[in-house]
Amino acid sequence: QVQLVESGGGLVQAGGSLRLSCAPSGRTLSRYAMGWFRQAPGKEREFVAAISWSGSNAGYAGSVKGRFTISADNAKNTVYLQMNSLKSEDTAVYYCAARSSVYGGVYYVEPTYDYWGQGTQVTVSS
Repeated sequence: QVQLVESGGGLVQAGGSLRLSCAPSGRTLSRYAMGWFRQAPGKEREFVAAISWSGSNAGYAGSVKGRFTISADNAKNTVYLQMNSLKSEDTAVYYCAARSSVYGGVYYVEPTYDYWGQGTQVTVSS
């Protein structure tokens, strides 16, 4: 069982930046592909960004590409989501997710993930 703990959410003005962190409890990130998803009020949860277990491959939703960066620091056993140029439409609860991975793939679809964090609120004021 992998427990994921997110941190770094908060309130920021439009145009500002935040960095979210996700760390597993009791496990290392080795051989786990990671992803970030978000759910805005009244909307379904949607894909944001994902990274392969090796950190060599990453993918992004079109709405965040060029503004958000996902990265993994295996030494710190933490995955980050750097969010720049934030917009009001980025307001959501952000979730970290993990799945075991062998071939270094990037996973974009919610049901393919096995483990989820509790979420961290990001609010962007305009």
